[in-house]
Amino acid sequence: MESSSKGLLTQVTQFWNLLDDLAESNPESYEKFIQQQLKEGKQLCAAPEPQLCLQTRILKPKEKVLFINLCQWKRIPAPQSSTHPVPLSVGRPEDMSEASDVYTVIDVAYNPDVLQAAEKDQVKKDQLIRMAMKCIEEQFQFTLSHFYSITKFRIKGSIQRMKQNLMGMQADPTDLREKMRKELTLEQISSTASNPDHFQLLLPKGEVSSKTRCLIEEISSTEIQVEMKEPAYELKIVADQNEKPLEIEIKVELPGINSVSLCELSVSEDDLLIEVSEKYRLHLNLPESVDTEMTTAKFIKEKATLIITMPLV
Repeated sequence: MESSSKGLLTQVTQFWNLLDDLAESNPESYEKFIQQQLKEGKQLCAAPEPQLCLQTRILKPKEKVLFINLCQWKRIPAPQSSTHPVPLSVGRPEDMSEASDVYTVIDVAYNPDVLQAAEKDQVKKDQLIRMAMKCIEEQFQFTLSHFYSITKFRIKGSIQRMKQNLMGMQADPTDLREKMRKELTLEQISSTASNPDHFQLLLPKGEVSSKTRCLIEEISSTEIQVEMKEPAYELKIVADQNEKPLEIEIKVELPGINSVSLCELSVSEDDLLIEVSEKYRLHLNLPESVDTEMTTAKFIKEKATLIITMPLV
């Protein structure tokens, strides 16, 4: 124990000597190194922040409602380019209940720049969502519904729960900093001083709880970039003789589709989603609230046209 303490003291002394030498021989590199470490340290300690929440369903192994919290986290690296895989981090599934409702929550984090780039681009946003869903399926052997909706709230569950799930750290921040300092080796110190632009301080093994496993998964963006065209459609509001709106009727043209079994339709009170065999995708915000239970749909095979009738609430 005593020899270990002396060895640690020697390493720390050498570390400070190396920093002193760097400050004297190359003040610019020294200042750049310090600024870089402050910046990286701040990012390392930054917590994930909620961005938006999705609702879908787990179909297998057991059917259940699933909420996916999409979060931004500076600790997740951005992709090197548009052709490189997009890193993401997936927390463990957590079952929750409210009154008689039982559901599962999973937290997924992307680099903030990735989410911000997709904020105003519906196609990119859908791709990130599909990537998260695919990663969840592969990591937990789930089968998810292809349909999802973006909820009106940004996060399901508490922010504290989400942070603990994704960060996977149980240690007190003060204790963690102390343990990280003690784990710094002379080899790391030497490479730090000689090449400050490429320094990276890694979290010591064992500081990530095995119960809250959190991995950065890389999914190639090319894997899910299936081009799904938006089909031609016509939306009209049908009114009675007194011009009172009664229902919304939507006609969707689906050339090349000869069976209604290839069409997947999802309707909520204020939006509609149609997906057809990886060929077509149509998502519409409805101008009026509709009665989902009374909504009907029929497919005219000769014209390859889907007609949806939605009575107004």
